[in-house]
Amino acid sequence: MKKQEQYVAAIDIGTTKIVSIVGKKNDNGKIEILGLSKAPSNGVKRGVVLNIEETVAAIRKTVEDVQGRSGIGFADVFVGIAGQHIKSMKSRGYITRDSVEDEICRDDVFKLTQDMHNIPIDIGEEIIHVIPQNFIVDNETGVKNPIGMCGRRLEANFHIVIGQVASARNIEKCIRKSGLNVKDLILEPLASSDAVLTDDEKEAGVVLIDIGGGTTDVAVYYDNIIRHTAVIPFGGNVVTRDIKEGCSILQRYAEQLKIQYGSALGDIAPEDKVVSVPGISGREPKEISFKSLAYIIQSRMEEIIDAVNFEMQTSGYADKLAAGVVITGGGAMLKHLPQLVRFKTGMDVRIGLPNEHLSGNSREEISQPMFATSVGLIMRGFEYLDIYNSSFKAGERDSEMMAEAKVIPEGDSMKDDEFFEEQSDKLTWADKFKKNLSRMFETEDQRIN
Repeated sequence: MKKQEQYVAAIDIGTTKIVSIVGKKNDNGKIEILGLSKAPSNGVKRGVVLNIEETVAAIRKTVEDVQGRSGIGFADVFVGIAGQHIKSMKSRGYITRDSVEDEICRDDVFKLTQDMHNIPIDIGEEIIHVIPQNFIVDNETGVKNPIGMCGRRLEANFHIVIGQVASARNIEKCIRKSGLNVKDLILEPLASSDAVLTDDEKEAGVVLIDIGGGTTDVAVYYDNIIRHTAVIPFGGNVVTRDIKEGCSILQRYAEQLKIQYGSALGDIAPEDKVVSVPGISGREPKEISFKSLAYIIQSRMEEIIDAVNFEMQTSGYADKLAAGVVITGGGAMLKHLPQLVRFKTGMDVRIGLPNEHLSGNSREEISQPMFATSVGLIMRGFEYLDIYNSSFKAGERDSEMMAEAKVIPEGDSMKDDEFFEEQSDKLTWADKFKKNLSRMFETEDQRIN
């Protein structure tokens, strides 16, 4: 019997756009995007859902569109989470084992990491990710994978991502009201990192800057370990707003000016070029010089870069980032932005495109900075399923794992109830957490065994 193909669906709920995407893995391990749809996001501000109904309407529109294009029906989705409420912190914990002779196993690591969910946090917050950075076994420091070692005291440094409970629940509510189930919430900077950063960059030290419409996500890697994450509460929309106010024009014209004629460097913008913008309600058109436009954009982008610089310094790894800066997200498409970032940070800069892991006919269409998070969510979804497949027997998997997508025959309704039926067999938090630990140590386990 031919094995049924697995599909992963994901939804990126952003400030300016909502993206639904579905993909599969080919025989070479590359991702093939089978369908992608985006719609304007009117119910989200700075990554936080403020209008449930408008957000649900946009999600439904994109989901129906992507199902129609791909012919794939799905009920479970991986969803990104960001927003100005996200923050990170470092913590340290340890456990004392009963025997020094027994090898450290995955359950020991799980117990140690699970304890981090009990650290005190503010009321109304919850822990989204607990990521081990390095371990200490007795007096041996700098251990990346302690599984298989012997020791009495197991200690670790952790990177912990925290968000507001209400914001996460509002995202989940939007997905449920759209007839779908949230398989997992994933921090968007981590998803974008998977899509655009190389292993060499993560080892050498790199900072990812994902400039969205309402927020700018930052992720710092060094020695293949995530060292710092942050969400800066402003992005490309504040640039548009400054153009609107500085030039006294409508917002839609400000956005067009930014995209078509904008530059992040005022000094090199031509002085003799102007663009004419229609006046409001029949008034005289306005002429705006390219140089004035560029200086407005530059001043705001410098503020964003200064905030990123602060986060790099906070991480403690600003002097160790040999691979420099990778810019992605819709804001990365701004002309001359790499040059401005290079000038402000003194680091090498490149634009991050999510093309490293893509294949298929849609590769060129999807390979844009604005789709970095969407592609990264698909990649994280397949990692989740890979661990799921290796952790459960076939019979257990059939009843619990993410529904393998069903190809919709032509003419069938996209809203068939069987696709949107509530799933009662979700994984417990502990099960999900063990899967994540398995992903972290899978390669090392294979070498040990």
